[in-house]
This record gives sequence, structure tokens and C-alpha cells, in this order.
Amino acid sequence: MADQETVTELTTDDAPIKARGLEGVIALESELSSIDGDRGELVYRGYDIHDLAEHATFEEVVYLLRHGALPTQEEFDDFTAHLRSERTLPDPVLDFLRHTPDDAHPMAVLRTAVSALGLYDEEADAVEEDASHRKAGRILAKIPAVIAAFDRLRKGKNPVEPLDRGSMAENFLYMLNGDEPGKAAEKTFDVCLVLHADHGLNASTFTNRVIGSTLSDMYSAVSGAIGALKGRLHGGANQEVMRMLLDIDEKGADPVAYVKERLDEDERIMGFGHRVYNTMDPRAAILRDMVKDLSEEAGEMKWYEYTTAIHETMEAETGIDPNVDFFSGSTYYQLGLDPDLFTPIFALSRSAGWTAHLLEQWADNRLIRPRAQYVGARNRTVTPIDER
Repeated sequence: MADQETVTELTTDDAPIKARGLEGVIALESELSSIDGDRGELVYRGYDIHDLAEHATFEEVVYLLRHGALPTQEEFDDFTAHLRSERTLPDPVLDFLRHTPDDAHPMAVLRTAVSALGLYDEEADAVEEDASHRKAGRILAKIPAVIAAFDRLRKGKNPVEPLDRGSMAENFLYMLNGDEPGKAAEKTFDVCLVLHADHGLNASTFTNRVIGSTLSDMYSAVSGAIGALKGRLHGGANQEVMRMLLDIDEKGADPVAYVKERLDEDERIMGFGHRVYNTMDPRAAILRDMVKDLSEEAGEMKWYEYTTAIHETMEAETGIDPNVDFFSGSTYYQLGLDPDLFTPIFALSRSAGWTAHLLEQWADNRLIRPRAQYVGARNRTVTPIDER
């Protein structure tokens, strides 16, 4: 929640404030996550992100975001049992994925599939709180199955049935690759999910809450959020970072010279800078260490060396700190994930936050309806069409 000493509460009697991109505008209050951009801190429900990444699983974080407290063992067992029971996709949605063009954008496929899932949920339009919690679980549990099934089908492989046990991280990697992941890979991916679960009122979360505030259904709101996340200024940056790293590797280029040349040409280096953080993104610091660990485990240090060189060069040349996208790309790549799946995986994780935000929105709903300042022409009259 925003610091009350720095927020001016406006009423309908006050003159409207214009802020391009709504930058600096406090649109609502939330108990889900808090960001301190000056100190580089991210907190979920009062817990620092470093503490959660080290000591909590993704499922525990999902429960925390929805319920406001970490689960007891009994609550955790019941919660994860529900998630596991919802992992299977309806046959018509699988048929849709089978008929999707192989070159379709994975985020477009995910957006459409989530919307389609609502057609086969008997509680899609139910408004009771318990029903909303169940729908949130279904969406979260089925998104990994959509991503994995589409990726396998476009590669000429059959979808893999989900496990009836294990974590979401383990199950997703299993459905994607057909082999159960090692403990290190499962833990790494689980931490990535924790880091991306929520992040204040970003563009996709705001979209999600705007749709929710109209009292539309959860599937519509999450589909809209996925549409917002598809934009390259929001969710696609880590994919662009990995493309840059692959370009450096394929050309055998010196990463320092590569970055300096692009800066000299006024090209943007993806994965640096953030609208909220004035220092290093705390999630980036966690992922930086994970990239190193993954590289050492694989016996291949080049991705860590590339990212380190680029980070140091950008710091020296621009003073701009990396964000979470800079290190998440190479982390996912070293887990064997294709770059065009990075943003759908972002959506997989962020669906935890989106659904929690909807539950919070509906608990005390008010239609989100800002105003636009008209700057167009005035006092025009219609000329008959044959005289124009």
C-alpha cells in the first residue's frame, strides 16, 4: 500500500489530474504487493521477496496472495490437491490447440485458450467468493498445460498427461519435455515463478482489475491481462534479451563492444531500467546468482559471462540497472525453454497475482473509470457528402 504521507486523496470536487501513462497516479489500494523503488524492495503481503524465494514454494506464495497468510501444512495439502485435480485440459481446448497454426504467437494461443476454458467451466459466471477461488485454481492449474501442449504439438509431438503429484514447477517441466526434471531445475523454475507472481499495479494487472471492476468474469479478465502482457514493452523483454545473447554468441562478438556499438547508435538495450525501481530490481539480483549456479552446474559459463559483461558495461556507460527480464531470459534458456515461451511462462506465474487481484477487487468493488482530456477539433459543421 502506498505511503499515506505522500498520497493526496482526491474527491469528485477536485480538478482532475492529467498524468501521461498514469505515471505516479495512485488508482487504488492493495494489500498484495509493495514496491520501494528507491530501496529496491519487493514485498508480498509483508514478506520480503528474498525471504519467499529462499524459503517458500510457488504454491505457498499463491496461497499467501489469495488468503493473506502462508498456509499451514493441512491448508497447503488441501490447496495443492485442488490444483493437481485441475491440471487436465478439456478435450475441446486440446482440439483447438491441435488445429492452431504452428507459427502462431504463443501468447495469442494462450490468450485464446484461456478464453476458451471459460466456455467449459460451469462456474464461469458464478459470483460467489468460493466459486471465484475455485476458478482461480482452475486457471492457474490449466495455463501450464496449455503452454506445454501447444509447444509439443507445434513440434510434432503429442501432449503429455499431467502428473497427479508434485509441484507446479515439476509438472510443467515434465509436460513440456516428457521427462521428470531434476531437483535443481525444479527448484530454479519454482523460484522464477515466485519472483514473477505479482508486482503492484503493472499494465497487465491494471488491465485485469479494470475488466474485473466491470463485474465481467475471471476468464475475461485474465485473457485481457494476457493480451496486455503480450506487448513487447511489458512482457516480451526477456525474450529480446535472450535474442541479444544468442546474437552475441552466434557472431562470436565481444559483449562489451557489442553493447557499446548499440549504445553509440542510440539503440535500446533490453532488460535495463524500470518505471518503478531507481536501483537494481531485487528480483534481478536473485536471478543473477541463479544464472551463475546454473552455468556452473552445466559446466558452460558463457551465458553468465555474457550477462555479467553487459551488466558491467551498462553500469559504466549509462548508470542504468538491470531489471528482472535481463537475467530471467538466460535462466529460462538454460532450463531448456524456447525463447518464445518466456512470456507465456511470465503469464503462468503472474496468473497468481492476477487472480488474487480480482478477488481483492471484487471484495470492495468500484468501477475503474478514468477520464480523457479531449484535444481534438471543435465547432465543426457537417458538409454534405457530395460537397466534400
